[in-house]
Amino acid sequence: MPGPIDSHIVFLRTHDLAATSVFYERTLGLPLVLDQGGCRIYQVAGDAYLGFCDREAPLNPDGVVVTLVTEDVDGWCDALREKGVVFEKEPAPNPEYRIYHAFLRDPNGYLVEIQRFEDPRWEG
Repeated sequence: MPGPIDSHIVFLRTHDLAATSVFYERTLGLPLVLDQGGCRIYQVAGDAYLGFCDREAPLNPDGVVVTLVTEDVDGWCDALREKGVVFEKEPAPNPEYRIYHAFLRDPNGYLVEIQRFEDPRWEG
């Protein structure tokens, strides 16, 4: 068996790297850990990263959900509202999945979910 996996990066395409950078750095406050020119990688948590590359991107990126997990969903939503973010779905419980969450869109149209697990089996 090979050695353990050290970290996780999800790369997404963007048609506007500058606007994407402003959103993830200034609006969400994610730290930029590597700027490769055409790609920028942000630390989401621990060894979990989100990268955006300046490439032709889908105009309607349906099916892609970037989920940010936090115990403080309402605090995050309040802070984002103060920065002018408009939510597609305000914070609310979802009994089917035993979560509490809200949705917004990034400049690329990717759905961003701010979520808290209310399922005691979640150990994340």
